[in-house]
Order: sequence, then structure tokens, then C-alpha cells
Amino acid sequence: MDTKTFGALAEPNRFLIIELLKKKSCSVNEFVKLLKIRQPQVSKHLRILNDAGLVIVKPIAQRRIYSLNPEAFFELDQWVNSFNKLWNDRLDNLDEHLKLINGRG
Repeated sequence: MDTKTFGALAEPNRFLIIELLKKKSCSVNEFVKLLKIRQPQVSKHLRILNDAGLVIVKPIAQRRIYSLNPEAFFELDQWVNSFNKLWNDRLDNLDEHLKLINGRG
């Protein structure tokens, strides 16, 4: 898992862009209207998200249409789920410990 992903998602406007892209692909101008921030700021946020591999940009005539990169979110999901075994093991150990101290083990 690339740490750029977390840096990109840590900024509130970039996080909001990702949330908006869950619903539909958008152009830079659509983000300007939805986020109520200036075009250079939107472009900077989109460049950072693109550099982190979270979005894909598709040029259509003079417009740039942004969408989510599913592969990046698959990797993020795998990374998060890698902690399931860790927590399940710890909770199982806690359960065994509680049974022992309560005389049920």
C-alpha cells in the first residue's frame, strides 16, 4: 500500500472529491461548482489524487473527465482487511483469557 494514498485522502476537499466520484464521473468545472472552490485549487487536488493513483482522467475534447480508479480501492480494501486476522486473533485470546479468569476455561 502506497502512503501517497493516505496523504491524498487526508485532505477534506480531496476526500469529498472521492465521495462525489462514487456517484458519477465529473469534469473539473463540475467540481468547481459542487465544491465551491476555484478551478486552480480543484485542478491541484485532482492532480494529487491522480498522482496517488486514486482517479483516472479521460480527455474528451477540451474537457477532462475524472473517475475513480477501482484498482486503487481494491488495494486499499485488501490492506484494511489484512487487519481482520490480527484483531480476530487478539479477540480470541481475550475471550480465552476471560474464560480462564472467570473459571469457565
